[in-house]
Formats: sequence, structure tokens, C-alpha cells
Amino acid sequence: MQKMRKNAEAIVRLLDGSENIASLSNCMTRLRVTVRSEEAVDESAIREVPDVLSIVHDRPCYYEIIVGPGKSRTYADLCRELCKDAAVQKEGTVDAGPQQHKPQKRTIRTALKTLGDIFVPLIPGVIAAGICAGFASLIAQAVPDYENVPAWNLVYQILSLINASFMTFITAWVGYRAAERFGATPILGGMLGLITSLDGVNSIASILGLANESAPLQSVLRAGKGGVLAVVFGVLLLSFVEKKLRAHMPKTIDIVATPLLTLLICVIPYVLVIMPLFGYVSSGIAWVFGRLCLSESAVVRILTGFVSAALFLPLVATGMHHGLVALYTVQLQELGYVTLYPALAMAGAGQVGAALAVLVKARRIGNKKLCAVINGAMPAGLLGVGEPLIYGVTLPLGRPFITAGIGAGFGGALVMAFEVASTTWGPSGLLGVFVMTAGPNGAVKSILIYLAGLVVSCVCSFFITLLTFRTKDLSDRMQN
Repeated sequence: MQKMRKNAEAIVRLLDGSENIASLSNCMTRLRVTVRSEEAVDESAIREVPDVLSIVHDRPCYYEIIVGPGKSRTYADLCRELCKDAAVQKEGTVDAGPQQHKPQKRTIRTALKTLGDIFVPLIPGVIAAGICAGFASLIAQAVPDYENVPAWNLVYQILSLINASFMTFITAWVGYRAAERFGATPILGGMLGLITSLDGVNSIASILGLANESAPLQSVLRAGKGGVLAVVFGVLLLSFVEKKLRAHMPKTIDIVATPLLTLLICVIPYVLVIMPLFGYVSSGIAWVFGRLCLSESAVVRILTGFVSAALFLPLVATGMHHGLVALYTVQLQELGYVTLYPALAMAGAGQVGAALAVLVKARRIGNKKLCAVINGAMPAGLLGVGEPLIYGVTLPLGRPFITAGIGAGFGGALVMAFEVASTTWGPSGLLGVFVMTAGPNGAVKSILIYLAGLVVSCVCSFFITLLTFRTKDLSDRMQN
């Protein structure tokens, strides 16, 4: 811990001190920092701090410092402690205050990053709920009469309760996070998100003639219509309205009038326009991925699995993979499971296979430093956390990064061909076994196919890398 504290002190110092840190959070492998000014940030020196694998700096004043699994939360806590003189919000981030951000172009990359900022903090809940759903599915299949066995029924109900606690209110969680991201009052965003799922929406739809009583799912308006995408755009509207009202509201009545008027102004267009509109958008997204991932044509499924798995690693390397969480969520809400994620989960196994091939060549030339890096990162890779292998091994070497993606494509093709689906996203590698229980195959068969996909990805990546990567291609900086 003392070494990590010294590293955290170095990181804060190289970010130009605690006063320059505007916000600070973490995901599973990254320390996410927004600074007020990036002029004095020494990015190259931060890369040399022990435990720092790499840095993603793709927008002004924002840095993702990759430290790997099991360390990101500790480093975030240590950095917050070092920044204790600054105001700290409830979520444990340093109060941003006035920031000097440079103008930023609105691109697809930026949009994915924004979605990632909203959804990444939800991942622990997603993982817990999904694993519980996976185990509940296994119980239902392995013990068909579990309802008549009190012990099994109790376990099943507890697991289902945990899963429902997240999925029932997912729109509220997303609304709360979106409000934080857009600078609105978080509880108002949560309320708007929760409205999405309430039965009162169905009553409004019936009153206005927007409900289809014979086929409720085909209604123009219904509870849940638009899902999380509607919530994100609804909260974007809410943040705009709230800021405009607060700028002109007398301070004496601001605390009462602004929240009330904000909700009254936003709920009508949200329910009547945004929810129906994004209902069709969400259905369209689910339809497209459903037709690709669950196509009746095995060839289409195989190609979809190969391409998606092969291209996933560049998204991880640039930090853009979190933007896909919105797509997973749409699928989960529309279909009840996720079809894209199992194929993407093969990317980690591809990294393992490529790294093993590099390890073979590194041992041949006696490169103990590179061997130590690979051996240290391998356990995380087997558990589905790919950043240590990406930034410590394959990406710096170049070609193994490409061959890892190609090898992963074969595993992605396999799991997609057999229509494996997951109850959630987040866990991959060996940790992903118990969430790969959805889809048409049944829980046990899906798990076995998923494990076969991991083996195929690893083996293909190993041999492709072994055949194409030359020992002399090991870069000088990775030598002893």
C-alpha cells in the first residue's frame, strides 16, 4: 500500500496538483481524471509511474490512466485522499468548479465517450444483477421442481430479487447518472427516468388513444417505451431547461420553483414525443442486432461474430468500448438478453493466446523483463480483463495486437453461430461463464459453447501470432 500511495502522490503531482483536478472517478481498470487545465500536466512522466500501463487522452482536459484490475479503485481512493482539501461530492469526485475546457467537436467518438461516462458507474450493479440472473437460470434448468424445494426456491427468489432491483429501475439509475453528466440536478434526472417505467404512462396512452390494447408492445406509447436512450435525451432536455430557469429565477424561490417547473415543462414533451420517438429507435437497434446476431442464416451470424470480435480490441485500447453499453442495455430491455456481448468477450481470450505466443519467443531469447510482464498480466487476462496485456504486451509490439483480434474473431464466429446470449455484460473470460446462460440453447449448452469459444480464440491467436510474429520484432524498449 505504501508503494501505491507514493505512486498516487506522483500521479497527483504530475497532474499539476490537487487544485488542478476537477473530477476523479474510476472504472474496473482505469483512473478517470478531468483537470481544469492540461498545460502543466506531464503526461509522459505519468506513463513512467509504476503501475501505470498507459494513458488515454482523447479529449481536452480528460485523462484515463490505466492501472489495471484491482488497483483502479485503490488509486482513486488514494488520490481523493490527497485531494481532501478540495470539495468532494457524494459520489467521491472532486467538485469540478469552473473549468477551462477547450472547445470540443461533437463526433461519434465524443458521443460514445459521453454514453460511457453515464453507464460505466452502473457496471457493478449490472454485473451483480446479471450473475444472479445467470445462476437463477441454471437453478431453473438443473432443478426443474425448485419451487417445491424450499431451499432451492429461497435461493432462486433471492437471486431473482437482486436482479430485479437493478433491472426494474434501470431507467432511474440511468437518469440519475445522465443528470450528473449533463450538469442537472441528479434526483430530477432519476425521477424523469423512473417515470419511463411507471404504469401511469399506460394510462396516459389510453387517454390519448396512443395505446394498442390488443397488442400492447405495438403501442405508440407504453411504459418503458424508448428505454435508456429516451432517458438520456430526456435528461439532456431537462438539464437545458433547468439551467435556463435557474439563471432567471429569483434566489428566494429557486429551491422550490426551479425543480417543480423543470419537471412540469419537461415531462409532457418527454412522455409524448421523446419516449415514442426513441421507442422506435430502440426497437430498430434491437431489430438490426437481432437480425445480425440471431439471423436464420448461419453465414450471417458467423460473419457478424467474426467482425465484431476482431474489431473490439481497438475500441478497448481507445476507451470507446464503454459507449457500447447503451447498445447492450437496449438489447437487454427489448429482448431480455444480450446477443452481441458474448462475441465481444472473445477478445480477451485472443489477447491471452497472442501473449502466450510472444512469451514463447521471449523465452527463446531470454527476455526476462517481457516474460515477467506477460506472467504478471496473464491471470487478469484469463479472467477477462484485457488492459494489462493490451498496454503491457500486444499493443506496444504492434503485430500481436492485430493477430489477437483476428484469433478472437474465430471464437466470436463460433459463439454467434450457436446463438449464445448473456444475461448481462461486464464479466468476460472465465468470469463470464455464469452470465452466458441466455438464448435458445439453454444455460448449460450455452456455457459449454462459450467455453469452447474461449479455447478457439486463444488457440487461433496463439498459432497466428506464433507464425507471423518474428523474434527480432521484439522492440528494443522491451529488452532486458
